[in-house]
Amino acid sequence: MLDAVRAQLVDGGFDLLTMDTVADRSGVHRTTVYRRWRDVGGLLADVLADATGDDWRPPQTGSLETDLAAVNREVHAALTADPSVSTALIAASFRSPQAAEALQTFWADRYARCAAIVRRAIDRGEVPADTDPHAVIIAATAPLYHTLVLLRSPADSGLATRSAHQVSIAARAGAFARPSNELMTVGAPGSGVR
Repeated sequence: MLDAVRAQLVDGGFDLLTMDTVADRSGVHRTTVYRRWRDVGGLLADVLADATGDDWRPPQTGSLETDLAAVNREVHAALTADPSVSTALIAASFRSPQAAEALQTFWADRYARCAAIVRRAIDRGEVPADTDPHAVIIAATAPLYHTLVLLRSPADSGLATRSAHQVSIAARAGAFARPSNELMTVGAPGSGVR
């Protein structure tokens, strides 16, 4: 059933994704589909939940830069696949609150898994101990999503490696340090900042 949802989403986009088209495509009676999922949002949520339940782990190559480059190459492949289920799900999340919530859960899971890349780099002494794994992963992957999904620019095979290189340099320099609890917050009494 979920394969039918993915295929229909890629072939026709969110606008042509209906309970009936999924039922027809999967060969399951439409009553069964409606009983189990009730609406398209439920179908999309289950597709994303299925992806969250996989056993994917981030690559372990021995350095922050090459680990980030390996993740970026996987992201690049997913976003440039023809057809791309990833971009279809991202687009659908703007139209379905259930899909948006499921996509947020998916990303939280992926970022949590990728945090191991930065923790290993901290353990190896490559980056400062206060480096924020979430910020590093977002900075490393953001150029790919921006270029391929938002700008819809042609695929640049070197982007994954360049982004990883730039982020690893910044991380080594301390650019992704977590804010200290001892820093005064803007507008706090005595901070002098309003």
